Amino acid sequence: MRLLVVEDDRTLNKQIVTALEQAGYAVDTAMDGEEGQFLGETEPYDAIILDLGLPKVDGVSVLTAWRRDGRKTPVIILTARDRWSDKVQGFDAGADDYVTKPFHMEELLARVRALLRRSAGHATSEIACGPVKLDTRSGRVAVDGNPVKLTSHEYRLLSYLMHHTGRIVSRGELTEHLYDQDFDRDSNTIEVFIGRLRKKLGVDIIQTVRGLGYLLDASQTKT
Repeated sequence: MRLLVVEDDRTLNKQIVTALEQAGYAVDTAMDGEEGQFLGETEPYDAIILDLGLPKVDGVSVLTAWRRDGRKTPVIILTARDRWSDKVQGFDAGADDYVTKPFHMEELLARVRALLRRSAGHATSEIACGPVKLDTRSGRVAVDGNPVKLTSHEYRLLSYLMHHTGRIVSRGELTEHLYDQDFDRDSNTIEVFIGRLRKKLGVDIIQTVRGLGYLLDASQTKT
């Protein structure tokens, strides 16, 4: 999953990015509303964390512009304001959730996980596809109850596919959602990670759809 953090407080920005990266996300960052709005319009993020009190362009204006242009990316707003009217303004502009500063990082991470689950149609922190289970809260993967150790990139790949079970996902889409903006992207590495995942999982849930991409499907599971 690839996220965008738009926060002008450098210390807080770094803390949020570090926590998200440690949780297994690819993260891009912006320090003002103008840059944040541009990134949100040009990059395919799975979710955005957006501060309201931004320089150049305020967060509500940024979010309003995204929604006006039909962009449906889930957004969590950050605000130091306690007035209920500011929260209402954020929701009316198109926010999906909010966190009031100061906050515990675990709360923000939990809200990000919940937002990603809801946007993909999953109700709980555990996502299953046949014998494979992925716990988004702990970052653990198991097959038939047996833990499977994955690298960070393998986990990101499996997590994205499991959040989109039953839908064909192209290599290009995987590349866009697994790596941050500064990463030297090569879609050919996706095939390598798919091969490693299949070997580690030991079950045939990742189907290759020739010319289109990959499909996570438990109906044809073979051990």
